[in-house]
Amino acid sequence: MSLEKFSDYLLLEKKYSEHTARAYLKDLESLQQFLDTAYNGDYIEDIEYNIIRQWVVDLVNSKITNRSINRKVSSLNSYYKFLMKIGLRNTNPLKKHKALKVEKKVQIPFSQNEMEKVFKDLNHVSDFKSSRDKLMVELFYATGIRRIELIQIKLKDVDMTKATLKVLGKRNKERYIPLIPSVINSIKVYTDYRLKLEKIIDKDDMFLTQKGVKVYEALVYRTINKYFSKASTKLKCSPHVLRHSFATHLLNEGADINSLKELLGHASLAATQVYTHNSIDELKKVHAKAHPRRKH
Repeated sequence: MSLEKFSDYLLLEKKYSEHTARAYLKDLESLQQFLDTAYNGDYIEDIEYNIIRQWVVDLVNSKITNRSINRKVSSLNSYYKFLMKIGLRNTNPLKKHKALKVEKKVQIPFSQNEMEKVFKDLNHVSDFKSSRDKLMVELFYATGIRRIELIQIKLKDVDMTKATLKVLGKRNKERYIPLIPSVINSIKVYTDYRLKLEKIIDKDDMFLTQKGVKVYEALVYRTINKYFSKASTKLKCSPHVLRHSFATHLLNEGADINSLKELLGHASLAATQVYTHNSIDELKKVHAKAHPRRKH
């Protein structure tokens, strides 16, 4: 019952998406499965830190990454705070817990040359699928939106007159992103093909499958991976790398980091600053070229 209330709390009060709420509950279920096996079915609500610590050790021994373990513990920490909020616990057993060390990964964006190769490959639009795929890539690269944000786009979210896109971000926070002319054109081409589908079930959603239903995460990932794996040697060719590419290329062209924060839908500037390291090479080039003592 407490888990059901926690789910409602995440969705209604914290304004988290259904996807995020499910991820929290899945993390908690992982701990409950451990308790069922190792501690004769003790309940999450009743345990203390020594048992949680054993769970963390078990996760480490299972070769789960420290990043994933920290996420699971963070979900649990949110649950205990909720239990204290509604009076079902007096203390949080994770109050003094220290997160496991995580190696910071440098996300390498696609180069502008790689982007051009993909757009060249997508240039020949001849049917619904090719028009949809092209629009997907263009929107990711032109707006920096997240995969789930693209999936959630409704037809009404696009304002062709003002050339803007309304995006529903994390915690259901809305933001408006300007659309460049090439994207506007691709939207027109795609929506024309969309109208010709034999059957449309999810009428309000922008991106559909050929069966007329809303696209899903795996399909979006496969689409991006399909085109970029041909143009790039990177091991990871995902929508998230495209988001990094959007941010990095804008910074390289002199975009203001505070403006970029708003475009990306970040709650804090710190989240946006992770992209600045990708611009260091460009800054070095400018510095080497412009500094008065460059020839000494």
